Amino acid sequence: MSEKHQVKTIDKVVVRFSGDSGDGMQLAGNIFTNVSAALGCQVSTFPDYPAEIRAPQGSLSGVSGFQVSVGVGVHTPGDSCDVLVAMNPAALKQNIRFLRHGGTVIVDIDSFRPADLRKAEFKTDDPFAELGIDENCLLQVPVTQMTRDALADTGLDNKSMLKCRNIFALGLVCWLFDRPLEEAIAHLGSKFARKPAIFEANKRVLQAGFDYGHNVHASVPTYRIESEDPRPGIYTDINGNTATAWGLIMASEKSGLPLFLGSYPITPATDILHELAKRKDLGVKAVQMEDEIAGVCSAIGASFAGNLAVTSTSGPGLALKSEALGLAVMAELPLVVIDVQRGGPSTGLPTKTEQTDLMQALYGRNGESPLVVVAPATPTDCFDMAFQASRLAVEHMTPVILLSDAFIGNGASAWRVPEPDEYPSITPPRVPAELQASGEWQPYSRDPETLVRYWAVPGTEGLAHRIGGLEKDECRGNISTDPANHERMVEIRREKINHIASDIPALEVLCDADADTLLVGWGGTYGHLHTAAAELCAKGKPTAFAHFRYINPLPANTADVLRRYKRVIVAELNSGMMADWLQCHFPDVNIRRINKVQGQPFLVGELVEKVEKIMAE
Repeated sequence: MSEKHQVKTIDKVVVRFSGDSGDGMQLAGNIFTNVSAALGCQVSTFPDYPAEIRAPQGSLSGVSGFQVSVGVGVHTPGDSCDVLVAMNPAALKQNIRFLRHGGTVIVDIDSFRPADLRKAEFKTDDPFAELGIDENCLLQVPVTQMTRDALADTGLDNKSMLKCRNIFALGLVCWLFDRPLEEAIAHLGSKFARKPAIFEANKRVLQAGFDYGHNVHASVPTYRIESEDPRPGIYTDINGNTATAWGLIMASEKSGLPLFLGSYPITPATDILHELAKRKDLGVKAVQMEDEIAGVCSAIGASFAGNLAVTSTSGPGLALKSEALGLAVMAELPLVVIDVQRGGPSTGLPTKTEQTDLMQALYGRNGESPLVVVAPATPTDCFDMAFQASRLAVEHMTPVILLSDAFIGNGASAWRVPEPDEYPSITPPRVPAELQASGEWQPYSRDPETLVRYWAVPGTEGLAHRIGGLEKDECRGNISTDPANHERMVEIRREKINHIASDIPALEVLCDADADTLLVGWGGTYGHLHTAAAELCAKGKPTAFAHFRYINPLPANTADVLRRYKRVIVAELNSGMMADWLQCHFPDVNIRRINKVQGQPFLVGELVEKVEKIMAE
């Protein structure tokens, strides 16, 4: 090794892979993430891809990106990247703004021909000077040619060879950050298990990329990333949608109820349907219905029949399901509705993230239709909150809306596979044997403490009954148009939901709980807000932080927490929906707002700046 070669030890690093939609940037990024997670690093990812199925090759609109942060103390994918991999001029032009000052740029110089520069709308023949890139930070690699050279004797055609360019770039990045290739090879083997020739080609190209880095190591330093000493167990990289599906399966196991998913494909929620469709071995019934309404109605039917019933969608689909959700509220049946939020309105920004469905989840039904609304905070938290959503739905006989979003649904984190005894049993509220034996049971007989309607599964002897969308008599469950009865049933359904506040965790305050300022968030903004609060504390500006996973009902101690602070700053990826929700409950609390509606997650830096500005006021 050259004496000039340097190995730097760092706590964490951010890498951004970018190229055409067909260049395999998501695959390269995912494998690098998995390799890092297996080494004990914390990881956080941000897949950023266009809504177009396939934009013109080399065009600015067709650029796909994948950003990952790995190391210790990782809560976000990073505001900016330390290394940018750009497979063509368009990728470089679109992503150079994400590179930190002094960061490294790796380009496939074979893709920077005059025709490629014109497609990317460069004005000169020197794109690096035009973008102001320091030559000392630039690594121009002939990725295309070296990929061809590595595969010259394999018999693959040129098109198949070029599909391996992303793996050459992956090999180079693995060398740069001291990642062993064995784990990457294992993931390639899994990916191309049915295509041995393609696997061998990618394995060879991966080694070629790693070797290229080793051979040019005198020009750039390599980095050793610190890892944690994680809790013993089996770890894997998991994205939010997969974690959601697995959390539902755990809930099915713990409740003894068969899992049914009635769904219709919609970006960015479709992967939940894909994952559950693979799990027939665990008794999962996943059915792709003809539309959103059929999806939720099939789930309601499955719930009536005694299943753990789920439907998955995004914002437009939630709107279509609203009438059926009212039926589930009126019938008081357990139902989990997963909304992986995306940019709107209408078709909006299908592949971008927002938190703009909150008011729809809370109020988007006709009549008085209270239900539970919860939100996971991270990709791995999707597992826990899918489990909790299922538990609350079953044990309290109510629909529950799980508000995920595109950022955590597609993003990934390192996750420890839990032991079975780490999660509690879920107890369906069956009709008590003594009530059934006495002959006094009615379809709307309730637990006197929780107001939960007992669940009578059709086919159970002595429990024949009817339920439906028309208002029911409080006692017998017969159709009733009596005004006083209707008002009483509205109150019962509302109080049943309010009672759930005693069955969810208290709101926790992190960072400096004794500060004057409380930063508040909900859902997938957790990592950015937590990091921002920690940075503010480190700068001598004490900041407390609280994050809501349970939104309706709110945790029982919410009022006590909010009223302790001089100012409460609610930061969310919408125009202020959670702030409005909290303000209407607690009008005496001084609530300020930080809002962003750009289809992109927060940056930690912008949060710190805006909180400081509010503090100064």
